[in-house]
Amino acid sequence: MNEKNCNFIFEDYYTSLLELLQAVTFKKGFNILNHLCLGYYLRDILKRGDLYVIFDDLRYKRNALTYYGSRMDYETAKQAIEKCKK
Repeated sequence: MNEKNCNFIFEDYYTSLLELLQAVTFKKGFNILNHLCLGYYLRDILKRGDLYVIFDDLRYKRNALTYYGSRMDYETAKQAIEKCKK
């Protein structure tokens, strides 16, 4: 990972996290297809406010990259990737 590809790698980690969360919710009988409601699932159904805060921060960072063309510096991207792994 380097300065040039760290944002792309973060986006891939976020997408993987999103797919895992959707798989869990589908298995539990929920059909949650948007990022915001997945966060609410963590917070309200699983009662994991700690995970909600992490996921919502990652969602915000991903939206900044995808919709606003923002870029994270290397250290921020590295920390965000570690949060995805957590």
